[in-house]
Amino acid sequence: MSASNDLVEAWRQHLALDRRRSTHTVRAYMATAERLIAFLTEHRGEAVTAAGLATVDQADLRAFLSVRRMDGIGNGSAARELSAIRGFLQFTGGDDARVPLLKGPKVKRGLPRPVSPDEALALAGEIAETAREGWIGARDWAVLLLLYGAGLRIGEAMGLMGDVLPLGDTLRVTGKRGKTRIVPLLPQVRAAIEAYVAACPYPMARDETLFRGARGGPLSAAIIRRAVQGARGRLGLSDRTTPHALRHSFATHLLGRGADLRSLQELLGHASLSSTQIYTQVDAAHLLDVYRNAHPRA
Repeated sequence: MSASNDLVEAWRQHLALDRRRSTHTVRAYMATAERLIAFLTEHRGEAVTAAGLATVDQADLRAFLSVRRMDGIGNGSAARELSAIRGFLQFTGGDDARVPLLKGPKVKRGLPRPVSPDEALALAGEIAETAREGWIGARDWAVLLLLYGAGLRIGEAMGLMGDVLPLGDTLRVTGKRGKTRIVPLLPQVRAAIEAYVAACPYPMARDETLFRGARGGPLSAAIIRRAVQGARGRLGLSDRTTPHALRHSFATHLLGRGADLRSLQELLGHASLSSTQIYTQVDAAHLLDVYRNAHPRA
């Protein structure tokens, strides 16, 4: 095995074992590293080693991205490619690595696609009604109402512990980077959670997760995602109808009803207001769709 192959294999193990990245991410990052090595081998006319990677500069990266552009990749792919290269060079260079600074291409941020209130409730109802056991249906209904009715991320809902019981008018949620926030609980959402707790065959302990899997362990987000995927197919909903789309809908509908951005930022747990401002674009896009569909001159 060549020195460059050894580097890529070490990178793979680091990503998979140390960083615990997904199989898809590991495969994509390895492919980027292999493309970079192939490019440098031809560009420099010599085999690539760790020492050679340490000398990669801005000009090399620009030349590599230029070749990738000719392959037809867009801004988003180029940005991901550059991010993977930075990580690879940092890994192969160790603590003394000096990764060249190169500003990535601007990536147009796609707008979230909210679902309507009727679609959100139809989706949750379909999943609850087709569950293999009644308490599982109650669980899934409660989870999906939390996403749509309280704006939680799926991971935040899965992370709720038994110590949230008994429920009040608000819920303390731990979000990204351990940041906590308080979200209001609508009566319907609170009732759904309480119905699940009453039906759940496993005892609720303060130090165990609130939502349980079929065998009593912590509920996996993948279970909810698969349930949503199946239900949206049966209901004929868009592929964009995901658990996270329910959170988008929560934000979009609140904004449409007059919520201000600062309050919405707190409810969603966004660290930056810029993350919340995207919902103003969503609301404008929705109004434009209504105009185009309803106005006789559109």
